[in-house]
Amino acid sequence: MAEITLPYTPIEDIPKIHARARAAFRAGRTKDVAFRKAQIAQVGYMLKDNEEAVIAAMKHDLGRPPLESEMMDLSPVYAEVRAAYANLDQWVKPQAAEFSLNFFAMGPKLVAEPKGTVLIIAPFNFPAFLLFSPLVSAIAAGNAAVLKPSEQTPAISKIFAELLPKYLDPELYHIINGGVPETTKILELPWDHILYTGNGRVGRIVATAAARHLTPTTLELGGKNPVVIDPRVDLDLAARRILWGRFTNAGQICLSPDYVLVPADFQDKFVAALESMYKTFYPDGPEKSDSFSRVVTKAHTQRIKRLVDETTGTIVCGGQSDVETRYIAPTIVRDVREGDSLLSEEIFGPVLCIVPVKDVDEAVAFINRGDHPLAIYVFSEDPKFEQKVFSNTKSGAAVTNEVVIMPGVHGLPVGGVGASGYGYYTGKHAFEQFTHLRVSLKNPSWVDKIAFGFRFPPYTPSYRKNMRQMGGRLPPRPAGGLAKAAPKRWAFWLAFALVGAAAVLTRQRQLRLA
Repeated sequence: MAEITLPYTPIEDIPKIHARARAAFRAGRTKDVAFRKAQIAQVGYMLKDNEEAVIAAMKHDLGRPPLESEMMDLSPVYAEVRAAYANLDQWVKPQAAEFSLNFFAMGPKLVAEPKGTVLIIAPFNFPAFLLFSPLVSAIAAGNAAVLKPSEQTPAISKIFAELLPKYLDPELYHIINGGVPETTKILELPWDHILYTGNGRVGRIVATAAARHLTPTTLELGGKNPVVIDPRVDLDLAARRILWGRFTNAGQICLSPDYVLVPADFQDKFVAALESMYKTFYPDGPEKSDSFSRVVTKAHTQRIKRLVDETTGTIVCGGQSDVETRYIAPTIVRDVREGDSLLSEEIFGPVLCIVPVKDVDEAVAFINRGDHPLAIYVFSEDPKFEQKVFSNTKSGAAVTNEVVIMPGVHGLPVGGVGASGYGYYTGKHAFEQFTHLRVSLKNPSWVDKIAFGFRFPPYTPSYRKNMRQMGGRLPPRPAGGLAKAAPKRWAFWLAFALVGAAAVLTRQRQLRLA
């Protein structure tokens, strides 16, 4: 396949692009919600009008089957466009503060305002979804935006650079193409928010650069997502879904299952189910299949090949590779032990590790020895098994009997915790990432005469009483608190009544006896 050269943005133009976007934002063009909705719709039509060219570019860069491009890259963007367009009028409405008798007259509320000029840095693996889904949210929030697609997908990044100014406001929304020098220059500039999707190493660079300007960031960083298998699982279901999640897009998915923790005495049965399902996926072999993608670059292919070559586990299926054609066969490796090459880093390729453990307790301990992943998957029909895993671990998502599909579920955000990132993207949650909730209240003059006059000197004893009344009462003191509870007045009066009643009864008895 012919190589495509991606024209890089001249480094000296990058500050000018930043300045143009910032000036356009400050001109106030994005304040109009109707304008935002029109731009959101244009994102969808930009892709829909050029769908075949975009899919062909993804085939060039990722060797990806058209179905996968439509299912996992384009359709999610269309869903984001529809949701933002339909809900934006509601999202931007001021939010009334919780009712308070002391402050209701001031009309306290929160107003969703755009942060300003934002930067979106997208990876190669889903070049449309991870670039334009955040863009839709940024537009919905009323921001200007500069996009940095991956230089590792030259065909698709080139097409997007050509299409964007034809469909969107060319002053407010820009694309910068380039590699490390261009990205370094971008990160020197002051942004009002940065959303980066990628790996933890670059995530730390982005966060450090953002900190110099006190810029808020959203980082989605992936990680090694484990699967925990209950031996009572539906084997065919588990095998089919796990292999699909691992081998789709040649395993280049931040939410892909990375390794499977399975009871050692159940490993043979589980692996046999995987082998059987593997044959149904690729009846003529994956190298000839039109349903299997390629790795994005030769360098990534070489890295994955090295991890497979150095494993001490047993290769059950696959294992073949061809660096020149960027091919890594979908591979299953069993008996992978802690410290193995395949567990040393996020594979981000079509290799599934099977890690035998004693039981679910050892599986939980194994997970907790690593960084918090973006997702933990459990395959089980037992709620207690499921709860044992999830309640004793931490991850961005906790999913049962399914993998990968969470970004497509309406209303659920994608976000990590710890080393897998922080913040959210997709839907209203991403809109909120790009929004500043500005506090608003208006205090009429008559409030000082009724409620707040005590704050002005000269202070009097009655002022302090009024101030204390404003604060209201504390909740009941906890029975097990460290401080000794003060005696309660009701207890005193109850004791007084009981003593009095006892005295009366005693006197009546004495009178009867007399």
